[in-house]
Amino acid sequence: MEPLERIAGFNTVASGNSGHAYTPDVIPAAFSAAAPRSGARTSHENRKTLTLRPSPLARAMEAAADVTSSSIAEATRQPIEDVREQLKEVTSWLANGGLEPTTAECIRPPTVPRDYIAAFRKNLLIQLDGITGLEAGEVVRLLLKVDEAGEGWKRTDRGKFISRLTGSDCADAVVAIAHDVRSPLCSILLLVDALRRSDKAIHDPVCDRQLGLIYGAALGLSTTVSNLIDAARGSRLIHGKPAPFSIAETLLAVSAIVEPMAEEKGIPLEIQFPKVDVRTGYAAAIQQALLNLASNALRYTDTGQVTVGANDVSANRVEFWVTDTGPGIPDHVIEQLCYGFPPEGAPLRFSSAGLGLAIVRTLVEAMGSTLQVDTGDDGTSFSFVLELPAAV
Repeated sequence: MEPLERIAGFNTVASGNSGHAYTPDVIPAAFSAAAPRSGARTSHENRKTLTLRPSPLARAMEAAADVTSSSIAEATRQPIEDVREQLKEVTSWLANGGLEPTTAECIRPPTVPRDYIAAFRKNLLIQLDGITGLEAGEVVRLLLKVDEAGEGWKRTDRGKFISRLTGSDCADAVVAIAHDVRSPLCSILLLVDALRRSDKAIHDPVCDRQLGLIYGAALGLSTTVSNLIDAARGSRLIHGKPAPFSIAETLLAVSAIVEPMAEEKGIPLEIQFPKVDVRTGYAAAIQQALLNLASNALRYTDTGQVTVGANDVSANRVEFWVTDTGPGIPDHVIEQLCYGFPPEGAPLRFSSAGLGLAIVRTLVEAMGSTLQVDTGDDGTSFSFVLELPAAV
């Protein structure tokens, strides 16, 4: 087992009548003990004189803490003394037993922001890089303990919350939060729609426009939340066996939801129906895909019109599409959007996270098809063809 003094970050230098003498490279005056005068008597036969000097690891930790304190203080405009005090807790923990193997009796690491520890670890590696003669095992134990100190923030309430959002059950946490957001949004949509369609309402153009704006904003938020739930959970709209449904009713349901947005922007919304109405398939998934495409088309179309429709390709195949007369989408942006969370700065035509089109693509592929995009200066068209046998 290593001597405690070494673990604490110092080397021990002993001299006396014991016959064991260790000569340090450098002995700071502050730690030196005066030698007894010649001929002086001593009351202890085996008296030892201890001389302590900082070990290379201790010096590296102190230097890394100094550099880290300066950089963090400059970046965050905090007093350097405050940052240094927090890092001193870490270096003291490492020096006073922190480098020993973890046991149940070990003192837990201090609670320090994880970005502080990350910066300290980086600077510590830089300091260690210039030191020769270090024991590999000692360095590894030190770095493992630094990593352990970096986990101390998880004991705080904020840390526990962030850990849940970034841990193995993060999807469940996201879904729970999204559900809490979606419930009031659905209530807002229902109330605003009821006010707009009420026969007793006073038809005021200004009031109608304000209600339309509220409805459009709430619908956009509700769609984003629904996409977030679908992205976190995976598609739950395509399960079980396909069932008979009316394509006309599906298209009209999409139209009813986005119509207030079209009215508020003054954009005509056209619906086109196929010849064969009742088919066998996944109605909820088709409606969700068309809703995402239609709401996006209306959001980015200022003149012209938006069309949502379907037509019979063959006896068992139906094509669905949404077209608009808005600005086109560059090819590289489309590829980024299809996978969600595109690089920052990309000119997007869906949410900033790109979830809308990613969810559409997921739903369409789960139904055995591929999302097609045709875009140019005169507008954009999204379409997909599905195997939908006519219902008997």
